[in-house]
Amino acid sequence: MRNSKLILTIGLVTVIVSLAGCAGKIRYPSYYVLDVPTVVPATRSAPILGSVAVREFDAPRFLREGPIAYRPSPEQLDFYDYHRWAEDPRRAVTAAMVRELQGRGLFRSVDLFDGRGSPECLLTGTVDHLEEVDQGTNVLTEVTLSARLINLRTGEVLWQDTSSQTAKLDQRSVPGIVAEISQDLGSAVGHLVSSMQDGLTVGSSSQNRSNTEK
Repeated sequence: MRNSKLILTIGLVTVIVSLAGCAGKIRYPSYYVLDVPTVVPATRSAPILGSVAVREFDAPRFLREGPIAYRPSPEQLDFYDYHRWAEDPRRAVTAAMVRELQGRGLFRSVDLFDGRGSPECLLTGTVDHLEEVDQGTNVLTEVTLSARLINLRTGEVLWQDTSSQTAKLDQRSVPGIVAEISQDLGSAVGHLVSSMQDGLTVGSSSQNRSNTEK
């Protein structure tokens, strides 16, 4: 009887020690923030249009659920279990677009769209890609943004474009991937705003010539 109790006690102790060991191996997720750089131009252009409201960018569901995504192959999508975005990437992209537009001075005022007010223009966009892409032994980042500018009074699409940025990483590490994606986002946003500036400038010049001819 004593031997049975002793065996049972040893068994319980073993189970408790095993559970404690498992508890000590619990892994908690790491969270990452997109640090999108903004390049402030040396000189601001004269405003081409009046007010614009920037609606929060849209994105596929897999890019806004938290885990950082990667593509092991063109046909496969996967996620890091313990590496997550600290906030919805759509907010970071939208904020970067607002800052870039304010810095360029293309509009007399730039605000986030909240459904109120009467802005002359509305800027909408989508985050099409924001992930790591594996190509054999190569590790790349891919960032693709699309945007369009709409005249709310007429419904006319004044401008639209897509910017895609890719970069090859020397070593695969999640902090390195996040840092490169941040840089790519800054480049993509800058390209879109430059494209918008060129398009609006050409459109404004054409309209002025047309008015003069009349």
